[in-house]
Amino acid sequence: MARAKVAVIKSSATNVIDDIDRLVGMAGMEEALPKDKTTILKDNISWHMPFLSANTTPWQLEGVIKALKKRAYPDIVCVENRTVVTSAAKGERLNRYKQVLAGEKIPVKYNFRPEHMKWVRYEPKTKMLVLHEIYPEGIYLPDYFFDKNIIHLPTMKCHIYTTMTGAMKNAFGGLLNHKRHYTHSFIHKTLVDLLAIQKEIHSGIFTVMDGTVAGNGAGPRTMMPVVKDYMLASADSVAIDAISAKMMGFDPMSICCIRTAHEQGLGVGRAEEIEVVGEDISQVNFHFRQTDNAVSRVGKTFWFGPLFFLQKLMFRTPLVYAFIFGSFLYHDYLWWPIEGKRRMRQIADSQWYKLFESYRM
Repeated sequence: MARAKVAVIKSSATNVIDDIDRLVGMAGMEEALPKDKTTILKDNISWHMPFLSANTTPWQLEGVIKALKKRAYPDIVCVENRTVVTSAAKGERLNRYKQVLAGEKIPVKYNFRPEHMKWVRYEPKTKMLVLHEIYPEGIYLPDYFFDKNIIHLPTMKCHIYTTMTGAMKNAFGGLLNHKRHYTHSFIHKTLVDLLAIQKEIHSGIFTVMDGTVAGNGAGPRTMMPVVKDYMLASADSVAIDAISAKMMGFDPMSICCIRTAHEQGLGVGRAEEIEVVGEDISQVNFHFRQTDNAVSRVGKTFWFGPLFFLQKLMFRTPLVYAFIFGSFLYHDYLWWPIEGKRRMRQIADSQWYKLFESYRM
């Protein structure tokens, strides 16, 4: 069996499209993704606001599309999802995806629109760790995802529930429906189950991760964007998450989803067992720390803390809408105008902010 490989490069705003082409070649994209299958681009809109480090960047999306076209992948489709507090339409507009997708003539499908795909019951071949218990009525997946390649497009960032987020977490929104908040108390094992399912339903899996501006602190939304200039790629979802975690300053095997996926044989989570090609990252440490914000502190008391016993009452009844509204109000109307815009201004002189602004229609 081939050793897990993660490609890592440092890039610049002037060369990033060519660098992504070089990156996916180093990481073995053509070996991972058969060309006779449709390739899904699964972007990551953690927040619809134009907040660098939170979401797939337009150059990340453009670079991957151009690299696929150069290698004669004939059928490329972008698939987006929404969350209870995130708008896909607003996200693709504010984060400059619409102009990239239109310019490259890439169609967009939405997993929440019945005319684009239907949710069908699926019985995994792999024994599930938690999903059968969370969804006793059955596990439902979007039918469009079956027998297709998928390229995950996450960013390097911390996460309030999973320490860091990357390739494994990027499957969460695409494969689970609007009831996915049911899984939060068991989020790490949920991500492992979803990776096992991906390996059953997809013809190929690949990840291109953007760390040009990485997110420190209370991700995936209220972070501190930090310019780092890195891009990563791999056909092993566990390995790329492990290397990303290591670069950010975390012990990969201390993160439950990485360790469990490694133990289940779904990928390689031990950094010393992964071949890193490209940049020498042996001494790289961002010294990132996962922190909380006002909303996550409340949420954690129900998901993991002393109010766990009230979880079903709070999140499986109409009471959940009070929590959703509170989160929406806090993030969009308090944190973003008061703090988020200020943090973006702090990196306004960076090459990446200027490149982001150049995608404006």
